[in-house]
Amino acid sequence: MKYSHLKLFVFVGLLFGFSQAEGQQLPSNSQRVHQDVPFVQEYAIKYYSEGASRLDKVYADRNGTVQILGQSGLLRPHAGAFLYPGTLTQDKTYLAMKDKNIVGISTVEDQFVYLDDQAVFSNAWAGSLYVKHELPSASSFAHGKDFTFLVSDGGNIHLVNKEGVSYKGKISGSPVIEITYDASSERFLLLAENKLMSFAPADTKLTTLTEGAGFTSFVVREGKNKLAIGTTDGYFEWDLLSDKKVGTKQQALPWPVLTSLTEINGLLWFGSEQGAFMEKEDGKFNYYLGERWLPGDKVLHISQKNADEVLILTDKGLGKIVFMSQTLAEKAAYYEQQVRDRHIRHGFNATLTHMEKGNFNTGRVKDSDNDGLWTSMYLAGQAFRYATTGSAFALQNVKESLDAMERLYTINDIEGFPARSFSRSGFKDQLGGSEHWQDIEDPEWVWKATTSSDEIIGHVFVFGVIAELVDNEALRKQSIGLLDQVMTHIVENDWYLIDFDGKHTTWGRWNPEYVNGFPTMVGDRKLNSSNIIAMLQTAYHFTGKEMYRKEAYKLMDKHGYLENLMRPMKEIGQAKEGSDDWAAMLSQKWNHSDDEMYFLGYWGLYRYAFTDELKEKYKEAIKDHWEAERPEKDGLWNIFGALIDREKFDLEEAIWYLQEYPLDLINWNVKNSHRKDIELLEPNFRNQSTKEVLPPDELKMRRHNGNRFELDGGRDGKEEMSAGDIWLLPYWMGRYLDVISQPVSK
Repeated sequence: MKYSHLKLFVFVGLLFGFSQAEGQQLPSNSQRVHQDVPFVQEYAIKYYSEGASRLDKVYADRNGTVQILGQSGLLRPHAGAFLYPGTLTQDKTYLAMKDKNIVGISTVEDQFVYLDDQAVFSNAWAGSLYVKHELPSASSFAHGKDFTFLVSDGGNIHLVNKEGVSYKGKISGSPVIEITYDASSERFLLLAENKLMSFAPADTKLTTLTEGAGFTSFVVREGKNKLAIGTTDGYFEWDLLSDKKVGTKQQALPWPVLTSLTEINGLLWFGSEQGAFMEKEDGKFNYYLGERWLPGDKVLHISQKNADEVLILTDKGLGKIVFMSQTLAEKAAYYEQQVRDRHIRHGFNATLTHMEKGNFNTGRVKDSDNDGLWTSMYLAGQAFRYATTGSAFALQNVKESLDAMERLYTINDIEGFPARSFSRSGFKDQLGGSEHWQDIEDPEWVWKATTSSDEIIGHVFVFGVIAELVDNEALRKQSIGLLDQVMTHIVENDWYLIDFDGKHTTWGRWNPEYVNGFPTMVGDRKLNSSNIIAMLQTAYHFTGKEMYRKEAYKLMDKHGYLENLMRPMKEIGQAKEGSDDWAAMLSQKWNHSDDEMYFLGYWGLYRYAFTDELKEKYKEAIKDHWEAERPEKDGLWNIFGALIDREKFDLEEAIWYLQEYPLDLINWNVKNSHRKDIELLEPNFRNQSTKEVLPPDELKMRRHNGNRFELDGGRDGKEEMSAGDIWLLPYWMGRYLDVISQPVSK
């Protein structure tokens, strides 16, 4: 959701206190590389209206002062910063203003001008502008040439200047709701619900230009001799030279019931009853809906504050959209601080939850069934960061999170079996899946059982990454030791993960009888085969134990695991009628958690392949899967694409994902299914709801195991996601693979 026309000079470090971006020189053998030049990053500052008073207009003057006109008078934003909402408070700047019955506000020469029941006036120009209009019920006005104003009470119009009222006229039919001025033709334009009119001061001629219904707002297109007219069902354009309608009404909008139109830097901005949106040069829209961007959904007015800020007034307060310039490295620095500040629990990469309406200072870090998986992904990102930059801070992060991973293996007495999570005791009823928490001899702690296969593939992935890339012998030894433990457990237990009760866990099953018991179209047959071979290759590569190599070949040659993992994605689908209930349940629809497991496994499958021949086969399978995933434009999957082919992967889409991800990772509610500008698809196995995926900042927060085509959802601002696995892993992996450069000055 980028705004290319804004000229931005905001230094990121001053706004957020970001740390110095890390970087190093790129190797000369790089193929396609994104040069990390500054791009436009958006974020919102919100100001909530604490009262029930109706709001009307918002403007900023040349000093940057913001004023909001409401039913209770003039307001101004108080406090407010990114992630720290402000409020609207009464503007008491001028004592004499408190007795004014102000009904309109605008700007002239970037100075505030007001309309009350007696006059058009201003506090600028030494207070010399005070023009009586003689319309006690005046409701709208506009500035023309040489401090001439046209004022209306809906049914009458008065042309006024410093000499007084020079013209009085009447309007028939629906009342005037808005007035503007077209400098090129030197005439005022008036909008009523059912017609568009013009009034030329030179000959005081009032003319009806066109009639219709549902007109709501309009704006002159600067330098285009056109007028854009908003309605309750889209908008159309009017040629101001020929006074004729241009083309057809545009209804394919995020929401067609329009409330406000304005033009900023040549681009149209729309207010609607379902958020605000901006029409880009390619005809698509940036959409701002929900509390990630705005205090309320119904937009009342939009105006420009300066070159890099847009003011959007809603029924529940003011949203200020800020457009700043930053590099991916600077964005990474912000996210690094976000994780360390409030998303580390005993070294785990955790979600902040139980928040009060977006206030992260009211939340707590939450345990998860996948503490090991989310931490593995964050930990891998930190290992890539260290390998790329040599950052001592990243190395310390690796040490702390690897210790948390190790304790998953030592907190219970089952050799080589990692817990899902651990926590201090006494709060089982408040932890997720309370029935799975187990006591230990130490009364201070409990651990969580039922560990799943997605945990294990995450563990093996990061143990391999650390063992290969982190030049710290103690950490390498620690990682390889944990890798050997878990793989020995799996091999010695006949390809099962055996829990505290002596039974295999629900998902910890790679046994041929289980895997090949599925019909070939059921995804778990391919997935489990792919994962276990990747895990065995990784274990063999770093331990050198022949057992792992021997067992892998037995699975591939005797039990068909190579054939299973090579099966094309197009053959994966719903189990045929008559299949058992388990197969039918697993194949009802595409499971996006499977994608995450596949791709994490691809690191060991491809990088640690036993032979070059196998490596070429694996490359074919990985590319086939990546091709199926391309519509999602997931940044991590595309960076994994660079693992097998530095030239033919979706670099632009990977960067699009990284740039478009919002700085605000609070899980606000979002809505998109109502939009009229997106092309919906028929229900399908992969749950792809739209022809083209929406940008991450228009969707709810989700990890890489979520369906990026899910249009609605969210947690009402009650949780904040960690950037550790969502963003930092693909970024630092891209840096390590040399497909994203260090920051480049431009």
